[in-house]
Order: sequence, then structure tokens, then C-alpha cells
Amino acid sequence: MEIAFVGHVDHGKSTIVGRLLADTGSLPQGKLDQIRAFCEANARPFEYAFLLDALRNERAQGITIDVARVFFKSGGRAYTIHDTPGHAEFLKNMVSGAARADAALLVLDGHEGVQENSRRHAYLLSMLGIRQVAVLVNKMDLLDRDQGAFDALVDSFGRHLARFELVPSHWIPVVGRTGENLAARSGEMAWYHGPTLLEALAGFEAARPLEELPFRLPVQDVYKFTANGDTRRIVAGTVESGRAEPGDELVFHPSGKRSRIRSLEAFPGPGPAIVSAGMACGFTLEEPVYLARGEVAAKAGEPGPVCANRFRASLFWLGKRPLHSGRDYLLKLGTARVRARLERIVRVLDASSLEPRETPEAVARHEVGEVVLRLARPIAFDPGQLPPAMSRFVLVDDFEISGGGLLLEGLAEGVASGRAARFNQRPLVILLAQEGKGGAHDHGLDLALSDAGRAVYPLPALMAPFHKERLTRMAEQARLLLDAGLLVLLPVSEPRWTDLDALKGMLPEGRLKVVWIGDGPAPAGLHADLAVDPREDRTLSRAILRWTGVDAAEAVSPLETGH
Repeated sequence: MEIAFVGHVDHGKSTIVGRLLADTGSLPQGKLDQIRAFCEANARPFEYAFLLDALRNERAQGITIDVARVFFKSGGRAYTIHDTPGHAEFLKNMVSGAARADAALLVLDGHEGVQENSRRHAYLLSMLGIRQVAVLVNKMDLLDRDQGAFDALVDSFGRHLARFELVPSHWIPVVGRTGENLAARSGEMAWYHGPTLLEALAGFEAARPLEELPFRLPVQDVYKFTANGDTRRIVAGTVESGRAEPGDELVFHPSGKRSRIRSLEAFPGPGPAIVSAGMACGFTLEEPVYLARGEVAAKAGEPGPVCANRFRASLFWLGKRPLHSGRDYLLKLGTARVRARLERIVRVLDASSLEPRETPEAVARHEVGEVVLRLARPIAFDPGQLPPAMSRFVLVDDFEISGGGLLLEGLAEGVASGRAARFNQRPLVILLAQEGKGGAHDHGLDLALSDAGRAVYPLPALMAPFHKERLTRMAEQARLLLDAGLLVLLPVSEPRWTDLDALKGMLPEGRLKVVWIGDGPAPAGLHADLAVDPREDRTLSRAILRWTGVDAAEAVSPLETGH
């Protein structure tokens, strides 16, 4: 079980963890003697915190800067403790540590009371979806171990936590330096009848095993080996949840492509019989399909992820510059990397006071915002908490991680659909594929479709060879035109199915229709939505009107009457 220790600076997190390790016999042999010798050599009192604060600046200044990860076992359960920093400057490190946790211990200095980062850390635990929380009221010796002082703090801070529905399972009075109520019960606080820290840890419930959730594998890369006649195309990634084996049919999101697992691969040696959550793996497919980094594999027949390019999200901002709508950011979710913009701020809260800010135009540093984000292309995600890698994201501003949070729900296209509604059409990219290098053209479709009431934009013909940079630029142009609500015509000569699959993966899901124009059948591997004879423009026009019409019957009528 993963446990995060959080709380304000100097409230005793590292001291409690160090003392717990010492009292449970979990320290390496000679570690205590090493720290005592260090303290004597530097004329400093012995500190259990030094068992965890390994950086020179941490020991010199007596603060935790980075997250310390330590391991111990108790009662048959193995724990990983993330001792996180409490200083406001290192909130990013605190979030990175807490994001891995199944449960958390929030440490308060009983003498100093609730501080700004006490409230802020509590809210971040709630935002990360960590509901198993116990509060340790530390330094009770400075309060003469008084029950009244303890009860007053529990009452005031408990009311604050209730404002965002965080209900601690236990409130435990402790003295970290002497180990009271950590591994053993305190004889000087006989009025306390709850569990010790060790008993509270044992009472936390383990999260549902990720192997029991639907299969999710974000594609990291596709490798092709050619030495010694090797023809394998190996899809690589880490399984975030579920399990899979050869023969399982996979659906890749957001592209919607399908294929079955032919084999599981490993290096060196043979691949495993099955892969499950937490395993890095590679696999080949029975029918090769073009896949880009960021696609998410799910199993056919299981619930799939949500795919959208607009989201409602809850985020915490740490950037030096405020988050505002006039700037592009890079959103990272799993292996997906996509350009993002702030479309709308629903509300902004100060994370420590929980006071809302009226008419916010930006999210400032250390503020929490509920926002709407628009991405350059759709990505796949799972709303909620499990698996964490499929809902928790970060935003990068100028090469620095500046914020992060949870994707709560996918939204309809919003602005783009509003523009399309004004044109009374469904925006699509119509890819007109034909053989030969005689110059692909749109057969006068733009004029015919304009006469029929469609808002059309013809892109220049795309000729072979197809370079990735050219495809990417074309996809960018097409996305902008789709966002404007337009019907886009894209003539292509001598297409290869791998190139068209690549282009499809760069466009919003369901927004590309492929038409094969030729005397004979479409080339092998080219999955066309329609095949027409070059002389049958009427059939082609009728199909496009039907695809792009709000009402299919109304969409066909203009051509039926002579267009």
C-alpha cells in the first residue's frame, strides 16, 4: 500500500516517519548510529527527520525539499511511504508524491495549529481523489497532552475539511519525537481510545486491483525490425489496467482502429503468455494498422475510454505565470502529448481558504480552478480515479510543468458545433483518393456542393510521396477548417493505406470519409467509405450531402431535383 505523509512545513512529518521506522525495526543496520554521528560532528541535536532528509540542503535548513520514499512491512502488509515536502515552494513535489498514494496521513502541529499549507494539502488530497485519510495531531507534549486542546483542533479543522467532503477516518494525538501513539500506545494520553498510527495504517483498505479493471494500454511507440528477415511491427507500452493475451481483439482510441493480438513479445527470450497491469510489454497485431503515440488500446467487449477534444477539468495551478485563455499549453496524459487552450473558467478557489474569486479571468499560482480545456485533437481518457494514469494530467508552460489535475468529463464540440449549426451541416473531411499521377482534382464538387447549400473549402491536391511533415501540416489545416464548421475536400493521388491511416489518426474521430474514385476496385488495404466511377459525380455528390446533412432526407433532396 502507498501512503503519503503531507502537511505544513515543520509540523513533524519526517520526524514521525523516521521514528516509526526506528520503532518497527525497519531501518538498515547502523543507520541510527550514522545519523547520531552526523549530529555530533555538526553540533546538532539528534533528529529522526535526518533518517529521511538525505539532501545536504534538507539537513542544513531542516526542511524536506524532495519526496522521500521508504519501505517497511507490518502485520503482513508491505508499505511504501511518500514523505512529501511541506513548504509552499515545493508544492509540485508534494503533489507528485501524493498522486501515487492509496491513502494519506495529514500531520498538524498541535501547538502551532492549522496553517495555510495544512488546508491547501488537504484540498489537494481531495482533488486527487484520496479519500482514505487520517489526521495526526503532532507535538501534543507542547499542549501538555491536553484532551480539550486536541478536541478543539479536531472540531475547527474538521468543519473546514467537511466543506470539500473530506472526512478523516481517524484523528490521532501523537508525539513524533518520543513515538507516542505511533507504533505503541501512549501511557500519558489515557483519554485517547482510538488506534495507533500503525493500527490506522492496517485499517486502510487496499485499492481494487488494477488487473480487475478494463484493459488500458497507452501506446508509447511502434518498433519495426528488419535484420535477418524480421518483419514484426511491435506495439510497445505499459499496461495501466486489466489484462490481455494473444487472440484478444483490441480497439485503439481515439482512432477506432481494430485488430487482434497475434503475439506478445519480450527481449531477450520469448514473450509472456499474458500481460497485466503494471507490465511494460510489446505485441504484434494480426492485421497491421498505423498507430501513433498516445493512442489507447482497450479490449473489444469491455467498456472503452471517453474520447473528446473538450473537457471539464479540475486543476491546481503552480506556474509562475497565471493560466489564461490567450496562451497555448502542452497537455500530457499517459503517453499523449497535445496542444491545449483554456476555453473557459467555471470557478476559481483559493486552495487554502476555499474562498471563490469573483469573475476570474485567469487561474493564479496556488489557486484551484474548475475549467474547460480545448485540445488540438481528441484524446482518450477515463473520468474518475482508476486507473490514475488515464485521468490525471499535467499542463506544461514554456517547458515547465505548471499545473495538473483531473479530467472530469468530456464535452461536446461546443463552439465548433455552434458554427456547424449556423451552416446547417456536419463538418467532415472528404478524402478523394484516385490512382495515377495525372493530378488529383475535386471534379467540380466544391461548386456543386456550394450550390446545394454546403459551406465548402477545397484544399490543394496532395501528391505522392507523402512525407510525415506534409501530412501533419495538412491535418493541422483540416482541423482548423473543421473547427470553423466547414466541409473540407482533400484530393489525393496514389494513396497508400498507411498514409491515410496516419492522416485519420491526426483528425478528430469520425471526421474523415474516404472516397475511392476509379474504374476498378480500391487498392488492397484502402478502406473506402464509398467507391465511385469517375463519371458518376452525381452519386458522389449525393453521398457527401447525406454524410454532412443534419437530416439525411433533406440532405439528398437538392441533388434529386437536378443539382
